[in-house]
Amino acid sequence: MTLLNTATQAYDVADAIPRRRWLRVIPPLLLACIISYMDRVNIAFAMPGGMNADLGMDATMAGLAGGIFFFGYLFLQIPGGRRAAMGSGKKFIAWSLVSWAVLSALTGLVTHTWELLTLRFLLGVAEGGMLPVVLTMVSIWFPDRERGRANAMVIMFVPLAGMITAPLSGFVLAVYDWRHLFFSTALLSILFLTVWLRFADDSPQTARWISPREKAYILDALRAEQERKRAAAAPSATSFGALMGNPTIWLLIAINFCYQVGIYGYTMWLPTLLKNLTHTGMGKIGLLAMLPYVAMIIGMFATSYLSDLTGKRRLFVLLPLVGFAASLAMSVLTQSVMLVSFAFLIGCGFFLQAAAGVFWAIPPKLCSPETAGSARGLINALGNLGGFCGPYAVGVLTQHYSPAAGVYSLAGALTVAGLLALALPQRCED
Repeated sequence: MTLLNTATQAYDVADAIPRRRWLRVIPPLLLACIISYMDRVNIAFAMPGGMNADLGMDATMAGLAGGIFFFGYLFLQIPGGRRAAMGSGKKFIAWSLVSWAVLSALTGLVTHTWELLTLRFLLGVAEGGMLPVVLTMVSIWFPDRERGRANAMVIMFVPLAGMITAPLSGFVLAVYDWRHLFFSTALLSILFLTVWLRFADDSPQTARWISPREKAYILDALRAEQERKRAAAAPSATSFGALMGNPTIWLLIAINFCYQVGIYGYTMWLPTLLKNLTHTGMGKIGLLAMLPYVAMIIGMFATSYLSDLTGKRRLFVLLPLVGFAASLAMSVLTQSVMLVSFAFLIGCGFFLQAAAGVFWAIPPKLCSPETAGSARGLINALGNLGGFCGPYAVGVLTQHYSPAAGVYSLAGALTVAGLLALALPQRCED
């Protein structure tokens, strides 16, 4: 009997925190983000794979085509976050998938640059609410002690989408042409829609599969989190007006802006950088471009795990930003030795999204549940304007100066982001 009691107690301890939501909630969110990202970045392979030549685009126009997406990206950030906070995230993303498919297919039919720019802008509008919706749904399902890892698992869509997009794009470009690249991602959006409608759930209250014990754990943990926040000395933002007047929110916007300059400047120009470095075909470039995304997975999980373990958010936002900036600069300084330069481009991948999961664990600490979705939308909308500036700046500097100047501009923006991260207040870690 004693052995039986001991075994029962051990089972209870091991099963103290129900885990099923990690397998049911994360995969649909992750896959939706992967499809979104593939639609967004396939142009990075299309441009050196024949699009630039067919449409007569120089480096500046290519940078504009890669970056104009982020002007459209502004429009649905805050509405998307609000919809998810009100329990309508599933429906929002379902309609988004339909619009992504239509716009991607139309992009494969363009014959003029103005058509491409228009469709890229509209794709930005259609994808604008994606990340705030997904992060808000994560915050509904995972309390703060798990949120850094949960965010990192969802944001893992970046390396996974890169690992899928790179070889797939290389294959399509080698066998067909750049137009089929857009047709293939349109088809993926439609196919995934059926998966999303079947498996996604807005909250523990609406999910039929969740056990009463797991549901109680989530809701009790989130309630306790809000009670701690109300008891804290520094009050959280409880209205959109308070949100707009919160200096820490604007600091987060500035950090995210500089971060996105680096992320999308690197992502959009990576295939071109690899082509210039290796002078090989697009099929091999697609395979080489996978390696930075493999490194990215390691960087994301290592950083989010250490941040959740130590409770330190500011430090694990700062370190990846500095590492990313240094790797970019070194990839240029060592470009005379191809393998060394490529190794630093892989290092960029390690740091590329390492700060993201930790960064997005900060806004819920500053806001009420009602405004947290809007906060994510505001931070992501204004911050992602850096996604326009990064690719465009690299294009302009490449055309008028050199590719090295473009890469150094990205390293400079990331260095500024790191300096700004030093100014984040202590309550971001409470």
